[in-house]
Amino acid sequence: MPVVKAAAYPLSPKERIFINDLEHRTFNWFWETANPRNGLVPDRAPLPHGAASIASVGFGLTAYGIGVKRGYITRQQAVERTLLTLRFLAALPQGDAASGTAGTHGFFYHFLDPETGLRVADWSELSSIDTVLLMGGVLFAQSYYDGSNQQEQEIRALADGLYRRVDWQWMTGGKSSWLSMGWMPPDHFLSSQWTGYNEGLMLYLLALASPTHALPADTWDRWTETHKGQQGSFYGHDMLNFAPLFGHQYSECWVDFRNLMDKASRRRGYTYFQNSRRAAYAQREYARHNPGHWKGYSADIWGLTASDGPGDAYRDVDGQHRHFLAYSARGAGRDYVLDDGTIAPTAAGGSVAFAPEIALPALQAMKAQYGSKVYNQYGFLDAFNPSFADGDSFWVDNQQLGIDQGPILLMIENLRSGLVWKVMKKNAYLQKGLHLAGFQKQ
Repeated sequence: MPVVKAAAYPLSPKERIFINDLEHRTFNWFWETANPRNGLVPDRAPLPHGAASIASVGFGLTAYGIGVKRGYITRQQAVERTLLTLRFLAALPQGDAASGTAGTHGFFYHFLDPETGLRVADWSELSSIDTVLLMGGVLFAQSYYDGSNQQEQEIRALADGLYRRVDWQWMTGGKSSWLSMGWMPPDHFLSSQWTGYNEGLMLYLLALASPTHALPADTWDRWTETHKGQQGSFYGHDMLNFAPLFGHQYSECWVDFRNLMDKASRRRGYTYFQNSRRAAYAQREYARHNPGHWKGYSADIWGLTASDGPGDAYRDVDGQHRHFLAYSARGAGRDYVLDDGTIAPTAAGGSVAFAPEIALPALQAMKAQYGSKVYNQYGFLDAFNPSFADGDSFWVDNQQLGIDQGPILLMIENLRSGLVWKVMKKNAYLQKGLHLAGFQKQ
């Protein structure tokens, strides 16, 4: 049966204990792994000599406000870390050169050197979506730190400057109305563009709202027209399909779509939030049926999204020749199924605000069944695969990733208090984008 509405979810005492622990541990990952000299957050940790991720920084900037809310840190600690980060980002060199810069036209490279903040390698692209995830944190900071003291005023000014300099028009490449997924120096826009339903909701909202380099307001309605081929039923749930759950989570970490509809939503009869809720239910149903016969899947343990994996390898498992993958955009939807038995806790964790009644039990079941193998001082490790096993030992990642920790943390807090959503409702730029896109309260 299609799942449409989400009722208020009262946490049981057991759930409250669990979620308190998970939220605090996940927050600590951002607080303790960020470079204390410049605020850059690693793409993954622990990984000696690894790169910083500009998207991880966006989640981190948001995490600090959550830390204040929960009493993990003081507001002054959050102010100081946020100010350090924004000052560093604002001062990094921008330009078209292949090295010696952090980005160009206001966009940032996906991966930066954790000490210098410069492009880490010649394979790192200037990323439109990772810059937008950074801007989620930047604009959260702009609206969260609303005090009259000099430090909080400076945070707001720095955030404003970082957002205003992003040249969305340039990112279309001058030959299309759609934003490119990125750019490589010296002068090459990636051929892939932001069309179709995906994590690009906030990308276009912020592009519409820019006071300096805005895309035309009709871009939104034209963009939603490109979603139509993804509409359909998957395991009994009619929705806009996007197989990996991160596509439903990233924008909604910051944007509360629960009572908002654009033209496309009104035609469908349900919000983007309800669509994401259906996607979580469809994945749970897929795991319950387990058509690939992977070990460990059930109605209680589920979740496919972009994550680490055991590596590109072939193995015979229970009489079947199996292909396992390294980091991949795993998912299950009408658009595609990519499944090698790897379960990513962030798939359920980032869905707790959409469907807590199935996401929280999934997380609890993972911890109860696998314990410290998958859960450590920073919460859930990125992924695990019970089918990739040697005797009683199975593959478990030894890392946590910022872009997977972020949705767990932000969505837990949105479930508990709505903090991130409430702060972003005060952000004039995001609200302008929603207005220009035609969103209205249902």
